[in-house]
Parts: sequence; structure tokens; C-alpha cells
Amino acid sequence: MAKRPKSSSHILNASSNLLGICFIILTSLKILRESEKTMIDEITLVATIIFMSSCGFSFLSIRKENGAAIYLEKIAEYAFMMGLVLLFLTAILFSFNVIN
Repeated sequence: MAKRPKSSSHILNASSNLLGICFIILTSLKILRESEKTMIDEITLVATIIFMSSCGFSFLSIRKENGAAIYLEKIAEYAFMMGLVLLFLTAILFSFNVIN
């Protein structure tokens, strides 16, 4: 018998928090009318989609049976890590004025 996923609830919590941060960034750029001048909103939109998929897969992994739950949790983990790397690279590139 396969083991139940253990980190799905943690992934769901963290990715939903980062999803909220992405929404704040997008909203701030729209309010300040900076979205036309920068690439940050496009990159943040991709991060938003990735974190949303991570939320969805981690939620489904909590709701499914053992075999499918492990598979869904792995997808959620990879999506979460991709979103983290994307936000990290965006922050680094923005800090060094590579993207405006």
C-alpha cells in the first residue's frame, strides 16, 4: 500500500500565499500604470498560473486515493518549485536592472 502524501497541505498553504502576493503585484502595477512599461507583469502572470496549478494539484492530492495522491503531490511540488524559481529570478533581474 502506498503512503499518503504528507506535504500537500503545506504546498497548498504556501502556494496560495504566494498566489496572493502575485495578485498584489499585478494589481499594484495596474494601479500605478506601470504594466505597459515593464515585463514584470507578464512574468508575474506566468508565476500566478504556476502557483494556481500548484494549489489545484495539491488540493486534488489531498482529496484523492493513495496512488493518484502521490502522483498529484509530485506535480504540485514541481509546479511550486517552478513558481518559486520564477519569482526569485524576477526579483534578481529587477534588482540588477536587467528588466525594467
